[in-house]
Amino acid sequence: MNRGFYTVMAAQFFSSLADNALLIAAIALLVDLHGPAWMTPLLKFFFTVSYVVLAAFVGAFADSMPKGKVMFITNAIKLCGCALMFFYDYFALLGISTHLVVLASYAVVGLGAAAYSPAKYGILTEMLPPRQLVIANGWIEGLTVASIILGTMLGGALINPRIAAILLSIDLPRIETGIDTAPEAAILVISLFYLIAAVFNLRIPDTGARYHEQTRNPVVMVKDFVECFATLWRDKLGQISLAVTTLFWGAGATLQFIVLRWAERSLEMPLDRSAMLQGMVAIGVALGAVLAGRMVPLKKSLQVLPVGVAMGLAVMSLIFVTWMPLVYFLLILVGALAGFFVVPMNALLQHRGHLLLSAGHSIAVQNFNENLNILLMLALYALMIRADFGINTIIVLFGVFVCLTMLLVIRLHKYNQSRQDSLHLIGMEKR
Repeated sequence: MNRGFYTVMAAQFFSSLADNALLIAAIALLVDLHGPAWMTPLLKFFFTVSYVVLAAFVGAFADSMPKGKVMFITNAIKLCGCALMFFYDYFALLGISTHLVVLASYAVVGLGAAAYSPAKYGILTEMLPPRQLVIANGWIEGLTVASIILGTMLGGALINPRIAAILLSIDLPRIETGIDTAPEAAILVISLFYLIAAVFNLRIPDTGARYHEQTRNPVVMVKDFVECFATLWRDKLGQISLAVTTLFWGAGATLQFIVLRWAERSLEMPLDRSAMLQGMVAIGVALGAVLAGRMVPLKKSLQVLPVGVAMGLAVMSLIFVTWMPLVYFLLILVGALAGFFVVPMNALLQHRGHLLLSAGHSIAVQNFNENLNILLMLALYALMIRADFGINTIIVLFGVFVCLTMLLVIRLHKYNQSRQDSLHLIGMEKR
């Protein structure tokens, strides 16, 4: 791997670390503001909605300039969303709900993330040959998951009463910060990590890749996006990898909140401790991602599909355990299975998207599908919470859905192969 790849990894790590720490801080802020339980998953919903609404435009934006510059601009948008959370009191004076301000602030962070993603993944296909994409994705996913682990743990630690008391005791001479709660102190610390990410973004080299001039006509952009969307779904390899990654990210986002509620109800853990359990899943994903990068070449990426069925079964087994060592083991196992099957699928999707479309446009289509599924699954989860479904019932429904969906994907792949061998297309260079 060249040096620029490691700079991209560092920028991604710190930006993602801040995103995940901020989610825990925002949840704590909603709790402090006495927000209803069903509003918590809406944080992720508001974060994700930009990926869907702006899908037709962020790919063109990512291809309009060097991707390091795109990552710097979009990371700055995230920082603005983080800072906006400090001002919920001022909006309350205007009669605006403080709960809505917290949701809207995290939505601004999501806006930056939606535009950040096509550049982050698109630059890999500009920097590296196809044979290195699975390895690169293993590193990127592994490091992203490490940032989820550490970010979740950081957010949980920063809202811990002991650490919060230390942060709140710090006085700056002649400066009145107005920060007097644990979530506010946490948000201030988290903003520093966005600044560190910005420094690395500025050092990402220009790959020299240039695309045709991007149109600024929104109607034309939407039309182009629809064509890209149809092209990737028509492709026999693209549709399988896109279906799997779409399922994975929707399931992963929902699982975050399922684990928090399961820990609260079944294990009687407070938020700062239950946030650590999310880290167990993330550790597993990192392990699975690294193993996939070492063991699964791009040519054999479709052989990992049955692992997705095993993941669904492993999730359902959570309802039977309360012994903490076994809890940790199962959460790591769920994560490892997820990481092992999604990394090769992600690499295959990037490879096909780069050949059929362009780096930015293919990632934008991928993000649209994945995040539309996140919105749907989070909305269903919020409705189940509001309808007072038991957490064990939710876990079983979740696991059954994952298993059945993966079985359908496997059947579709076998059907495609019976009609036309498309596996020989894997690993082709762009002409």
